[in-house]
This record gives sequence, C-alpha cells and structure tokens, in this order.
Amino acid sequence: MKIILAAPRGFCAGVNMAIECLDLSIKTLGPPVYVYHEIVHNKYVVETFQGKGAIFVDSLEDVPFGSNLLFSAHGISPQIREQARERDLYAIDATCPLVTKVHLEAVRYAKEGFTILLIGHEGHDEVIGTMGEAPTSMILVENEEDVDRIQVADESKVAYLTQTTLSVDDANRIIDKIRERFPEVKSPPKGDICYATQNRQEAVRIIADDVQLVLVVGSQNSSNSQRLKEIAIEQGKRAYLIDGVEDIDDQWFDSVETLMITAGASAPENLVQDCIEYIRKNFGAELESRVIREEKVHFNLPKELKALL
Repeated sequence: MKIILAAPRGFCAGVNMAIECLDLSIKTLGPPVYVYHEIVHNKYVVETFQGKGAIFVDSLEDVPFGSNLLFSAHGISPQIREQARERDLYAIDATCPLVTKVHLEAVRYAKEGFTILLIGHEGHDEVIGTMGEAPTSMILVENEEDVDRIQVADESKVAYLTQTTLSVDDANRIIDKIRERFPEVKSPPKGDICYATQNRQEAVRIIADDVQLVLVVGSQNSSNSQRLKEIAIEQGKRAYLIDGVEDIDDQWFDSVETLMITAGASAPENLVQDCIEYIRKNFGAELESRVIREEKVHFNLPKELKALL
C-alpha cells in the first residue's frame, strides 16, 4: 500500500494567526481568556486550549464584565463588537483578514444601495458575522434553487459575495445562476473564496485520480474539511472525514493499493502524522509526499495583541 500525502494541507495563515493569538493571549494575560465561538472548527484544537485556560462561549452574556475576550477566526458582527464594549471586555480580534475583506465589501455594497447575495451555509459562524454587517441588505443563497426565489427592488443594484470556505465548483455553479438571473450583478474585483481553501481543493482533485481512498483529517463542523471530502466523492472515490487516528476503520483499506491523506485548513499536522504512522505500522504502507502548490502567506498579529507584547 502507498500513502500519497497531499500538500498543501492543514493549517492556513488565518488559522495559524488565530491560534497564535489565543496562545499568546493566555500566556500574556493569564487564564481564563474567553473566546467567542470556537477559535477554529477543530475538536482537538478546542480541547487543547480548554486545557490551557480558554473558555469558549456562544454568548457574551456568559463572559463576566471586564474579562479578556478573543474573537475567533470566523469573524463577528458589529452588534457583537458593541456588546463587548458595553461589557467592558478587553477584546482581541483574531478574525482572518480574508474574512474581514468580505465584511468590508458587504459594508461598501450596502452603503451604495445594493442588495447583496451572500453565497454560504446557514448557521456557519462566518456567515452569521458577515450578514450582521448589513442585515437589511443581504440575502443568503445556499444553492442554485435559492436564486430562482430571490426578489429584489432593483435588479440593476445586485451584488454577490461568498463565504471563504466554500467549494469552488459549487460556488461557481451558483454564481453562474446568479449572473443568468441578474446580468448586471456586481462582484468583488477578487474572489472571496480563500487561497488556502482553493489550494487544498485543487490538490484533492489532482491527486484523486491516482488513489482508491481519501482520508481528510478535520472535524465534522469544519466547512472547508467537509468540502474536501465531498470533492473526493464527486471524483468517484471513497472518502472519510476523521478527527484523528481514533476514527480510522481498518476495513476501509481492503483492496486499497493507494490512498491519499489531506487535512482541512483548521486541522493540526500532528493529527495527520498520527494517522500516517498508524497506517504504516498496521499495513506496511510507504509514504509519498506530493506538492501541488507552495504556500508562503503570513498574517500579522492584531494590534490589540501587539500592544501587550
């Protein structure tokens, strides 16, 4: 058996920045540091930080007045920022800059009087935060069928944005439908789906031709990890999304000569290596690393954290 280890995989620049922010916040400010929503959508990462003194909350009412608070990588609405100020919280914003870009686009289009179609998944933290920037101007679009149901006052004043972690293919199908329905639709000069999401999806598409099985390391609530599994299945491959080695089923490897391992943008590399070691030990697998694209992106720490260092 052979394992093809896909690259790029795992942590993106936004996740690296968010995790560094929380780690430094705990070391500098001392525990507890409250975090609004999961810092990233990964079970292992969340549990690790809980052990260090992070407390994850879904409501700021659960954060005592005057406490230290970190906003997760997925971004938050202006209403949450205001609530943090009212509670006198020292807030550190670890929002991914690529998510912030979408927020700024939403504000700009809303000020210009556009109806904004946000392509994304209902209930996702990123979508909730983005829609909070212009709630009266924004319509959530989850699929092509939603496009047919859209009603707007002025069809010449429509723009679209996307969640950063979507499947590129799925998003393009919806965008094509939007352009067909609203020929004058506006869009950002550069697409919203993040570079890391696109690169990991590209690697799966390319490498899937050479394997019978795809393992994606990532948590079930990770949108970008789910997309990697779905893309592999669309390519006609068996694929599983696993949190770690404990989720592996040995029966998956029956009649498998070659498999691919990749990881979502919020999955730590140590979990990937644990899976490789398990398969090597139990099936005598050989490892081949295959690099599809190089990544050298780095995001600076937020100013609120720099002020403490």
